[in-house]
Amino acid sequence: MAAFIYQALTTSGRLMKGTLEASSRQQASELLQEMKLAVNSVEEAPPEKAQTAIGRNEFLLFNQQLATITQAGIPLERGLRELAADVGSRKMQKLVNEIADELEGGAEIEQAFAKRHKDLPPFYSQIVRAGVKTGRLSEMLMSMNRHLEMMGQTRRVLFEAMCYPLIVLALAAVIVTSVFLIIIPQYRLIFEGFDTALPRLTLLMLYMSDHVIKFWMGVGCVIGFGFFLKVILSHSAEGRRFKESLFLRIPILGRLYRYSVLSRMADAMAVLVGAGCDIPESLRMAANTTGSENIKRESELLAAQIEQGANFMEAGQLCSMIPKMLLYSIQLGTQRNELQDNLYGLAEMYHQHARGGLVHLEAILLPVMLILVGGIMATMIIAMFLPIITMIQKFGSG
Repeated sequence: MAAFIYQALTTSGRLMKGTLEASSRQQASELLQEMKLAVNSVEEAPPEKAQTAIGRNEFLLFNQQLATITQAGIPLERGLRELAADVGSRKMQKLVNEIADELEGGAEIEQAFAKRHKDLPPFYSQIVRAGVKTGRLSEMLMSMNRHLEMMGQTRRVLFEAMCYPLIVLALAAVIVTSVFLIIIPQYRLIFEGFDTALPRLTLLMLYMSDHVIKFWMGVGCVIGFGFFLKVILSHSAEGRRFKESLFLRIPILGRLYRYSVLSRMADAMAVLVGAGCDIPESLRMAANTTGSENIKRESELLAAQIEQGANFMEAGQLCSMIPKMLLYSIQLGTQRNELQDNLYGLAEMYHQHARGGLVHLEAILLPVMLILVGGIMATMIIAMFLPIITMIQKFGSG
């Protein structure tokens, strides 16, 4: 059935507009005529806009509620129906009802969830399937929630680490630019009455005051070129890897980024291992959740060599982004049947490293910025007072 937009006149001559469902335009016209309407036009309605992905907080709440329902022993189809009636978002309600319809129609759980992969987190369908098959659905859903919360925390750490220096630099730039534009030009009028040569430092400050707008225009061009280059590099995997490699070289920030992606990878692997995925599959899928092209490439190489019979340490010889400690912990956990616990421990450790790095960055950055801005302001003050001091000394000696 398709939707059609119509315009028609009633028997009293009043114009009516609306939509109705029919298999064809002709059938739509016939339906309108049966309603004793004089049809003016019938056009097929434009397709609905594609829906955006479900919000993270909205999904976390849904997943938490689904875990609670399944823990109570309610069948999945019925639980989904109950959740659909309870969720506040129409988009989420429609999504849950569609999944429930397919499950009641005999569809496989993985297929029903996999069809909505654009709306749901990665590998969610496999988590649900593994939970149903093992009878541990509630436990698997709770594990999934923990993973999503960990991802949100590590991304927030990285976001805070990047925003803080930018805010400090922006405030410093506003202060220094204001001094150059407002205060220093006032001294130029005073210096014009001096009959002595101005010190070089003073001349430099006056020159910078005259060209501060041009300077920021140049900075804007550089930033614009940087954004353009970023867009160009983002179009290919090789470009994204190159861009990521440059970011990793930034002191402190690069280390924070590495800890963040390793935390997400270890936590995702723990969830996938608990869902019954083998190591190569877990490596590949966990790497996709990190957003790191270098992690994806190294994980693919690792998975391929493990499938050929190599052990973790041998397979990881060419890895630079994935640390040897992570590989050793995976190998040891596999041998001792403690892999999931090891991975959860590693995820928490890397997350704490990222948090510690952020604290360290904040502790260093603020004093450095204060010293930098204070040094610039002190230089400006000295430059503006040097001619006055020179004049006083000249009059004193005369």
